[in-house]
Amino acid sequence: MSERLTLGIRGEITETVTEDMTAIAVGSGTLHVFGTPAVAALMEKTAYKSIIDRLEPDTNSVGARTEMDHLAPTPMGSEVTCVTELVNIDGRSLTFDFSVRDAGGEIAKGRHIRVVVDTAKFLDRASKRI
Repeated sequence: MSERLTLGIRGEITETVTEDMTAIAVGSGTLHVFGTPAVAALMEKTAYKSIIDRLEPDTNSVGARTEMDHLAPTPMGSEVTCVTELVNIDGRSLTFDFSVRDAGGEIAKGRHIRVVVDTAKFLDRASKRI
């Protein structure tokens, strides 16, 4: 494991909720609000980007588990900000706490686990599932 991975690493990304991020667009509902799968994608991107430059060459991280409470609706056109923090390192397993906010306050929170993998081995394993 990279010595550059340390507890407390934070990530932050701000995006504007667009049509393709709505529940109706991502297939999770019929409303034009920030869809739960899009919230999860923003959180994964924030966690991933916070550590990618700290990983060893030829490795990557993949999402393994997410626990999320989606607390409030966010309309299209709103700005949302996701903040992640690396709170536990257990071998190859990295645990992040996260919070997503819009102008009205917190809209989602939870915990996300990523696993550091050898890129070539991981892709080889994936190709054998066909």
